[in-house]
Amino acid sequence: MEDTPTDAELEFVDDVAIFFSREGMPLIAGRVIGWLLICDPPEQTAAQLAEVLRVSRSSISSATRLLTPSGLVEGVRRRGERQEYFRIAPDGWSRMLAARYAKTAAFREITEEGLRVLDGSDPGRRKRLENVHELYRFLEGELPAMWQRWEAHRAKAKDGA
Repeated sequence: MEDTPTDAELEFVDDVAIFFSREGMPLIAGRVIGWLLICDPPEQTAAQLAEVLRVSRSSISSATRLLTPSGLVEGVRRRGERQEYFRIAPDGWSRMLAARYAKTAAFREITEEGLRVLDGSDPGRRKRLENVHELYRFLEGELPAMWQRWEAHRAKAKDGA
């Protein structure tokens, strides 16, 4: 097992947790992300995570179940071992953001339906929904180009590394 984390490392982990908790994520899930970003080795068992973060295995299990569908955290197995190891996926941040961006069109469609429902209503009543609809319509148009620029930047960085 790796060395005990320093106070500074645990403070970083807590800072990550607080950031993600402000996004609506449970603190423990944010702490798992924080530790997986800096731990050595980069793959950790649930038992290792529980020990370092001083929480129960069931809390780790809940957190990893929450984090794996987004693609940010992935579980991997090593040949000949029964344990599952968790790590930040190599392209986890990109996959997580891509999944969020993919939902942009779906929400724009929902706001469009809401505008149809409110067709003929008082313009003041429609204003909030129109603002959200316009934002998501804008994002839907802009995000693909931004994503292409990110992919080009990432490829260039890999070539230069």
